[in-house]
Amino acid sequence: MSVRVGGSGVLVVNKGSGVTSFDVVALLRRRLGVRRVGHAGTLDPAATGVLPILIGEATKLTPYLMDHDKEYVAMVRFGLTTDTHDVGGRVLSEVMVSRLERRELEEASRPFVGRIKQVPPMYSAVHHEGRRLYELAREGIEVDRAPREVVVHSIAVEQVAPPRAALRVVCGKGTYVRVLAADLGAALGYGGAVEWLVRSRVGPFSLANAVPWADVVSADPSALWSRVTRPESALAGWRSVPLDERAAVAFVHGQAVEVPGPARGGDGSSVRVHDVTGALIGVGAITADGRQVKPVRILHADRPGTRILPA
Repeated sequence: MSVRVGGSGVLVVNKGSGVTSFDVVALLRRRLGVRRVGHAGTLDPAATGVLPILIGEATKLTPYLMDHDKEYVAMVRFGLTTDTHDVGGRVLSEVMVSRLERRELEEASRPFVGRIKQVPPMYSAVHHEGRRLYELAREGIEVDRAPREVVVHSIAVEQVAPPRAALRVVCGKGTYVRVLAADLGAALGYGGAVEWLVRSRVGPFSLANAVPWADVVSADPSALWSRVTRPESALAGWRSVPLDERAAVAFVHGQAVEVPGPARGGDGSSVRVHDVTGALIGVGAITADGRQVKPVRILHADRPGTRILPA
């Protein structure tokens, strides 16, 4: 279900090539006439695909949406290494790769599935002493970066045409597919760099329900608003706890409240909390005994006026 113009929710964008994720946020602030706009997961400027945009109070749900797994399709060119780990960077080495087999790629990919360590690339938005790494890299400065643990759920070899191969990667937050391509290429002894990258899914959001980039740039704002889904779409798959009016008022004022009998159970898990109208009023945590829900994050979106606690 879409939300009213000026409301809060999620707009799933198919980001175009050549623009940063922040560029998309800035553009939609202007086009939608809304100040509070953010995104859930940076995409490289050259990459395209799913970029969830959170609007208004839904920006409070950014950390939860970023925790969802992501799916990418990458075309990797083997035999090439660059300083950016993609073909747009400065070439560091290049060798001929005349033979590349699916079985060889699948075998080499196995050690990169699971919990692995990655060194963030210099051309990334990671902070170092108050500056972005890519800012330092553009000045020719390279700094030591500590490896970070990331999770790669799967790597599927979809197509092989030497020296290129298309890989479908499902991974957790913070994973750099460019680094994965470079590390895989190094394991094969050829080197590797990403030729193109498409993010095909973020959690419940896929390319099939993303707004085409041309529409983001030029469609009437009312058409864009019609594609904005309610904030709870960012928490798809979560358990829902409905509250009556008195409990909902107490909850949004920071109080733990009783969970309705049929919804009881759980042990500290996060849940979506809704009022009697069905509107999402926040994220809660179920107490250990499963009888109460404690406020973790409150949403005040699209509820006119200020509610007063009953006497």
